[in-house]
Amino acid sequence: MTDALHPAAPPKVETPFRRFVADFCESRIALAGLAVFVVVFAAAMLCAWISPQNPYDLRQLDIMDGKMKPGSTSGDGLVFWLGSDSQGRDMVSAILYGLRTSFLVAVTSGFIAAAVGTTVGLLAAYYGGRVDTLLMRAVDIKLSFPAILIALILLAVLGQGTDKIILALVIIQWAYYARTVRASALVERRKEYVEAAHCLALPKSRILFRHILPNCLPPLIVVGTIQIANSIALEATLSFLGVGLPITEPSLGLLIANGFEYILSGVYWISFFPGVALLVTIVSINLVGDQLRDVLNPRLQK
Repeated sequence: MTDALHPAAPPKVETPFRRFVADFCESRIALAGLAVFVVVFAAAMLCAWISPQNPYDLRQLDIMDGKMKPGSTSGDGLVFWLGSDSQGRDMVSAILYGLRTSFLVAVTSGFIAAAVGTTVGLLAAYYGGRVDTLLMRAVDIKLSFPAILIALILLAVLGQGTDKIILALVIIQWAYYARTVRASALVERRKEYVEAAHCLALPKSRILFRHILPNCLPPLIVVGTIQIANSIALEATLSFLGVGLPITEPSLGLLIANGFEYILSGVYWISFFPGVALLVTIVSINLVGDQLRDVLNPRLQK
């Protein structure tokens, strides 16, 4: 009688999203990396509101506050929790502004490179033959050169600037997306749903971008995550070498370069704390990317 009046609840259906979340949460290291990344990203995007000062507004800087130790207080009562650089910038504010620039450059260049590389990879896999050979030889030529070498040559020709470094990163990254998407699209092209779409005489663009592309997204997401970390590291490296962003724009690489000459004199914090922020950001993104690779790749699942 009780069972008739109170029937058992239907079993919960495990959706692909729930399964993905459950698999991702199995790694505590990946969750910690995700939490760190979210905090760093949010702080960088909100730097204009949460930073103690605008480190690139000359009206808020005082040269007398230069190279103050961590925990020191300026004449205006501002506490330099991580010290100040040679121009009197608060290191906390400078790091947050530099992280914002790094994220904007990495995400913008990543989206553009993903769009270009995805289109090239889909066209190469779908048409095959000479089109595939021509496009993949271009990808092979691009991948045969070191990324830092290509970036140095491009920026030496184009000059410094945010738009210039974004263009350089796009040229460096698109080939990785193209090769990844082509490998996945070659498998999808031979499946029944693509043959059915051909029989229905659907437009080729619809077959490529609405049928094949969604099934190529898992490896594309993994590559995109890793490339964002690589872009942040590359932008900082180029700025450190003096060919990336100009000194008037915030950059972690510039902060590290500015403090490099003071390390031997004991003023370590100008380079040390931006380097730690750069390391923590890149490691957190890579931890998330590694777990995404394990979850989205069936061959790596337990």
